[in-house]
Amino acid sequence: MTMSSSAHLLIFSIFLISTASTILATDHIVGANRGWNPGINYTLWANNHTFYVGDLISFRYQKNQYNVFEVNQSGYDNCTTEGAFGNWSSGKDFIPLNDAKRYYFICGNGQCYNGMKVSVVVHPLPIEPTPHISLPLSSHSAAPMPVVLHRGWGFRLLPLLLFFALIWFGSDWM
Repeated sequence: MTMSSSAHLLIFSIFLISTASTILATDHIVGANRGWNPGINYTLWANNHTFYVGDLISFRYQKNQYNVFEVNQSGYDNCTTEGAFGNWSSGKDFIPLNDAKRYYFICGNGQCYNGMKVSVVVHPLPIEPTPHISLPLSSHSAAPMPVVLHRGWGFRLLPLLLFFALIWFGSDWM
């Protein structure tokens, strides 16, 4: 490996390590193109998403009309902000989902009663299984069971790693 390739590899490795947490995060925009507004079924929206630790949930709305409060289940069920864990009112709120648990968010200006509330379950990142070789138990056995890979750190990084590696090293690999 030439000095130039070694330097590229070192810089590329430092870049990957420093940006790994950003690469892994998914930004879930509440309500998608409809945003944070009354009359939207946010339960249906949340059920169509899978949230993992490190992801973001973001709320987009008219900042002088609505807001966002993180509350407990009682606050969610009763549309109250008493004992809220956090509140946001910028109109473009990015909230990190740092723990594997159920989160509850409501609009605190009375619009919760008009459906402006959402609850999401955040899962831990799946651990990638270690591949192993399965040997047939007898000559009558079928082929070994395939290794099933789960969505985890590697699967989230692999396409981006390949993309950057091809751009960075380009013809050096050919």
